[in-house]
Amino acid sequence: MPASIRGEVHDLLAVAVARKTAAFLDCPSCGSAHVAQVLGDNGGISYVCTACGHSWS
Repeated sequence: MPASIRGEVHDLLAVAVARKTAAFLDCPSCGSAHVAQVLGDNGGISYVCTACGHSWS
């Protein structure tokens, strides 16, 4: 494989890893990563921890 393609693939993988880790949320109450995104009462976005039940927006 040519060196230029290896460099490009490496750069794309680094971006994919950064995007994947940036998308995770932790519960501010217990620190669990088991968080669900839910639709709020007025159409806003809220989050619920499925481990402890804490909810926030």
